[in-house]
This record gives sequence, C-alpha cells and structure tokens, in this order.
Amino acid sequence: MNETNDSNSQSAPSSVGRENVIQFRVRYQETDQMGVVYHGNYFTYFEMGRTELLREATGVSYREVEEDQTMMVVVKAECSYLKPALYDDVLTLKTRVARITKASLEHEHELYRGDELLATGRIRLATVNKQGKIVPVPAWIRDLDANAQLNRSADKATR
Repeated sequence: MNETNDSNSQSAPSSVGRENVIQFRVRYQETDQMGVVYHGNYFTYFEMGRTELLREATGVSYREVEEDQTMMVVVKAECSYLKPALYDDVLTLKTRVARITKASLEHEHELYRGDELLATGRIRLATVNKQGKIVPVPAWIRDLDANAQLNRSADKATR
C-alpha cells in the first residue's frame, strides 16, 4: 500500500501497529446478482474493523467517543480489489492503526478468505468537533502507542 502524507500534520506521526481481527459471513444482501460482494460494501467492512479495533484497544465504543464531542470523519478512502468475495464466504478482516498525527488517524485493512488475500484498504479519519472544526486527536487515542508498547513489554515479561 502507498504511504499517504498528511499535509495538515504539525507533529511527527506515531505508528501504533495495534491490530484487530474479526470474522463474518457475507450476507446475500451484500452481493450482486452474480453472488459477488458489491464494491462499496468493502468500506462497510472496513468500518466494522475500525470500530471493533477502537473498542478492543480502549474499551470505549464509537458512540462514547461521539458523546465526548469528538467525531471521526473519513477524509480519504482507498481499496484495492484483488479477488472477489462471494456470497456465504467466511471472511477475516485484519485492521490496524497505521498512523496517528495531530488531527488524523490512518487505518490499514486486509480482507481474507482463508489464507487468500482478497482486498486491502487504507482509510484516513480526521477528528472534528460537532461543528465540523478540526480538533486534535484525543490524548487517550494518541496514547494507544505508549499503551501498546507497555502491553507488549508486559506480555514478554510474563512469558
């Protein structure tokens, strides 16, 4: 995947590397007449991965983030379709935070059927308030990088 530059960033980016994996089955309504997943549904899958990653990494739901007056809006979305996903396939979606800047987060996505890579994606979210004004990424999200490092260190110490 190509790296993207955030020209609005005023601080060095942080690479979190935290990953979440979810599995789900393709429903009939997500496919076209040929049983192939409609291309726009990949972005819905990516959103599922992002929201579950947030919940797993922080214990906070996206609803709670919004209640805290912070919104995360998609400002760039990319998907490379490598092979089609089909009706009734069991898919595995890997989502990771690729980059955090002062006012944005970037996620990378990989969608698999078994070991077969079907699609990759990259989504950039900007953080804004309820009025749509750009605001800094909340500290508790930026701190995920430090927490991920601490958790990895603790895991190694208990082995």
